[in-house]
Amino acid sequence: MSDVERLKQLIAAGYPCISIVTHEEDQALETVRAAVMELQRGLLIWSIGYGVREGLLADSPAEPETDKPETGLCHFAMAKNNPVRVALDLNQHLTGAGSELTLRVLRDTIHRIEKNDGTLILINPNDDLPPVIKSHCTPFELALPTEDQLEQLIKDTLRECHRKTPIEIGITRRGMNAIIKNLRGLTRRQARRLVCDCVADDRRFDDEDVNRVLAGKRKVLQSDGLLEYVETPLDLDEIGGMKNLKRWLKHRKNAFKDEASNFGLKPPRGVLMLGVQGAGKSLCAKAIATAWQQPLLRMDPGSLFNKYIGESEQNLRKALNQTEMMSPVILWIDEIEKAFASASGQSNDGGLSRRMFGSLLTWMQEHEHPVFLVATANDIESLPPELLRKGRFDEIFFVGLPKQAARKAIIKIHLKKRNRNPEDFDMDKLIELSDGYSGAEIEQAVVSSLHDAYENNGKLTTEMIATALKNSPPLSVTMAEKINDLYAWAEDRTVPAD
Repeated sequence: MSDVERLKQLIAAGYPCISIVTHEEDQALETVRAAVMELQRGLLIWSIGYGVREGLLADSPAEPETDKPETGLCHFAMAKNNPVRVALDLNQHLTGAGSELTLRVLRDTIHRIEKNDGTLILINPNDDLPPVIKSHCTPFELALPTEDQLEQLIKDTLRECHRKTPIEIGITRRGMNAIIKNLRGLTRRQARRLVCDCVADDRRFDDEDVNRVLAGKRKVLQSDGLLEYVETPLDLDEIGGMKNLKRWLKHRKNAFKDEASNFGLKPPRGVLMLGVQGAGKSLCAKAIATAWQQPLLRMDPGSLFNKYIGESEQNLRKALNQTEMMSPVILWIDEIEKAFASASGQSNDGGLSRRMFGSLLTWMQEHEHPVFLVATANDIESLPPELLRKGRFDEIFFVGLPKQAARKAIIKIHLKKRNRNPEDFDMDKLIELSDGYSGAEIEQAVVSSLHDAYENNGKLTTEMIATALKNSPPLSVTMAEKINDLYAWAEDRTVPAD
């Protein structure tokens, strides 16, 4: 169902107050106008810059002395023929010193509109309405454009650009499909801006613009701060060991295809990676994206939390909705226990962590888009027990310290990365000395010894790496008790990654 149809239903049903929280004000107003016209209703729009104006006529004059919030709301309350009323950025006038009058008038206006089966629509950039107003509001979220809508948007935008200065169209069907896919997850305004950027310089729209759109999308995602597009030039072969995890991933690589669905398979939903710090859990997230040839998005839970009431929950919904619109995609939540640690016990955040954790669990259970979640965690004790329930993830893997064969592979990988031939080193000795070291600790030993070799203008040797290992005790020694407890907990509860 389209945004216009959904909004029409709410207005026709007599919902007295509808809240639209968005930065896409023009799109919201366009949706409201379309719904109002189909319902054959009038429309009044208030803003502090103009006051109350007729909403269906372009450049209509404002009603005199209605620019203040309380006078504009009074005009809304007294309006004849029961038009739909829209207030822009009213949230900014409902808190702080001097806001008492506006808040009282708004409550009275909502009450009067409700008695007349009318509707007041509040369009605000932030979800920070006072609780007494929010209790009267029905939230309405604008949907992101579908692939068909994006294709039409591209064509309309190119026509507009062509009218200003002629452009040449040389894109193939395959190129168009790729651009549409890369625009998924963006708002109409953001997508339109990227299309305009593609033709701004060379006045040409062709297959070469696919990479330009992708690069622009990365910037947009990073500017929001909710999702980060992660480069994944990493192959599973670059991760030593983890044979069980690699086998599991290989068997499910093609499970996102239509053929798998027709066979009766559902796309895998995600894995939880538990284990020792530095053992390679984060590397696995990147390797999964590369192996399955899907984009990797990293969600930083810390960026979701906001000081305004309701804004944190909205940020989570926005990030998850954006992820779904970009599917198929890999969503990576690193150190998930730190983000929702308060959800597992008593918190001093008013229950915010628990509410957000509940929203995440609901999404994990109910989302239908092919989004594969990779969650990593180091501290088992901080994980809410609900997260470990069967069915949340397809599998829970334990990433422990690398065994002998895995250590050999890890050492070879890091030597080759630094243009060294593993055959020039005593591998048996290094494998023995690195027992109890994580993959990150082994890498650091190679890097440290390489610095020593460079400083002394010498050649990197086995003895240098051995010395670096001996001089830096691993986590399995410095935190032996905690590591042993972690292994004991995971023994019968998880699947070994290696």
